[in-house]
This record gives sequence, C-alpha cells and structure tokens, in this order.
Amino acid sequence: MKLLIITQKVDRQDPILGFFHRWLEEFAKHYEQVLVIALGVGDFSLPTNVRVLSLGKPNQVQSVLGPKKWWRKFIILINFYTYLYLERRNYDQVFVHMNPIYLVLAGVYWRLAGRPVGLWYTHRQVDWKLRLAEKLATIIFTAAPESFKLKSPKVIVTGHGIDTAIFACPARACPPKVKTTEPFVIMAVGRLTRIKHLDILLKASALLREQINIPFLIRLVGEAVTVEDKKYLSELQTIVKQSSLEGLVEWTGAVAPEKMRALYCQAGLTVNLSPTGGLDKAVLESLACGVPVLTSNQAFRGYLAPYQAELLLTDWAENQLAIQIQSLMMRTDRETIGTTLQNTVRIKADLGQLIKTIATKL
Repeated sequence: MKLLIITQKVDRQDPILGFFHRWLEEFAKHYEQVLVIALGVGDFSLPTNVRVLSLGKPNQVQSVLGPKKWWRKFIILINFYTYLYLERRNYDQVFVHMNPIYLVLAGVYWRLAGRPVGLWYTHRQVDWKLRLAEKLATIIFTAAPESFKLKSPKVIVTGHGIDTAIFACPARACPPKVKTTEPFVIMAVGRLTRIKHLDILLKASALLREQINIPFLIRLVGEAVTVEDKKYLSELQTIVKQSSLEGLVEWTGAVAPEKMRALYCQAGLTVNLSPTGGLDKAVLESLACGVPVLTSNQAFRGYLAPYQAELLLTDWAENQLAIQIQSLMMRTDRETIGTTLQNTVRIKADLGQLIKTIATKL
C-alpha cells in the first residue's frame, strides 16, 4: 500500500513540530511508499521509501500564513492541487495530520477517487472546517475523548504516541530527593501563549518562595510565536519583575527536540496548566522521563493513576498550585511516582503501537 500524508511541517529541528519526523519514520515501516506534502520543509533524514514535497518555502510557515500574504496562500493552493494531480497514481490512502482545511479542499475528490482518508485531530477547537472535514473523512483518530469535541461514529480514540525510548533518563539522572545545595527545577514546556496560564505558575512561585526555605528554579521552555504571544510574554516579564522573581525564573527560548530529554532529566517536576482537551505531548514526554507532572488537563487522568489526587489540578488558583507544588517537593517517594507513571506511558503512549493502529484501521 502507498500512503499520502499531509502535515504542517517536516523538520526534525523544529521545537514544536519536530516530533512528526519520528512519526514519518514509523509510517515508513508499514507502507511500500510514503508521500508527504508539507506546508514547510526543513531538516530531515527519512527512509528511502519516503518522499517529501513542500507547499511553501523552507522554514517559513508563519510568514507564508501571514494575513497580508494572500498571494502566497494562493500559490500554496495552486501547489497543493498541482501535487494532487501529478501524484494521483502514487498513493492509495490519505492521512491528514491536524489540518482539517485539506479535507475541505480535497475531501470530495478523495471520496470520488475511492481513497480512504484518515484525519488525526487532537484539539478542543471546533470550527466550520472541522465540521465539514468530519463529514468527508473516512475515519478520525484522536488521542483522548476530550481531544475531539464533535460526536461522530467515525472517531477512534487511540491514545497519543511518543518515542518512549528517546525520552528515558539515564539511571539516577532525575533528582529523586530535594537538595538544599542546588535548586529544585520546576519546568513548563511549550509555546509561551496565554492558554498555558504561565502567569499563574509565576504567581504561585512567589507564594512558594515565602513558604519554603528550599531553593527552586522555574524553567520556562518555549518561545512566543504570534503577536498575541509576545504581548503575553511581556506580561509575564512584568510579573517576574514586580514579584522580584528574576533569580528564580529561567527563560530558555525554543529548544530543539533532541535537547529536550536532558532538560526533562534535570527537572524534579513539570507543570502544565492547559485546559482540558488534547493530550499535550510535553506531559507525556515528562512522564516518559520519570518526571511527575502537575496538570489541569483532565484528559490525563488515566495516565496519572494512582496519583490523580496529587497531580491533577481542579482549578487555576495560584495558592492551590503553590500548595500542591510544595507537597510534591517534600514527598520522599517522588522516584516511585515517576517510575510508576513512566511505565504507564510506555504502555499507553508508545509511538510504534500508535502508528501500527492507524495503519491497520485506515
């Protein structure tokens, strides 16, 4: 069988979308040929049975999609339909990753051509594009019931998939106990955007500083991408300054995927304050490293057993967050917690099993 994959970007160095490079490697194991059409293309090294075509310019996805670049959008549209025509005999199935718009653009054609189309979608947002894509897709894959909000008989909940072998810390790399000689690292990973509620983490850190005498560091891993993100970053920096947290907060900026494991392995705890919805892979990566996660995303309940009471937040109040962080810092069984959650992720979020499931169901 031959597979067409449509995705946002193919670039193993991309701090946000670099993970999909491993997905492509796994898909290559299940298909004779894999053809990838991506909006942006950067650095990649894939098996010989994988071809990659770019709709836009390398590493310029954001500029291509800029609101004043309508003519570039038109060129991308022309390129998309050109590829569909030229490659029409080179695939039997279609897999669309997180972009319902491509089903809007080509779903009817694929239906008429008899090509089964699978959509992967893990996001709380529902718009007209997703509603139409649901009608045109043959099957829909999602990571959790909470990550696809439309009711549809086409939906299959597969769990997420990460390379759990890559995200595994060397023995004793994760600090099992709180030390007074070096800071306890509390890390948040992802784009610096308002939906992450990082302002609450910073305010909780100010409270935590007054409650304990243990040194700690808040490490924020990610960058502000959009104009709104940069406005939010300015607000975060203001909170840091007003609360005198300069020495307690570290901004790493964007970090390449291959460098993330080392950061996870330095952390004693990660915090994810996104609302309930898709399964944020940063949470799964942390758990795969054996690092406990405090999260407000109820979709992770099944991944956090039997420690849901300690690790799930019921609201975004900074005082409650400070209390739960302090409680986890003082626990002597954090290493046991980390190992238990690590084993759960290896079972429930293995990338190889996920891609095998998709290939079988599609």
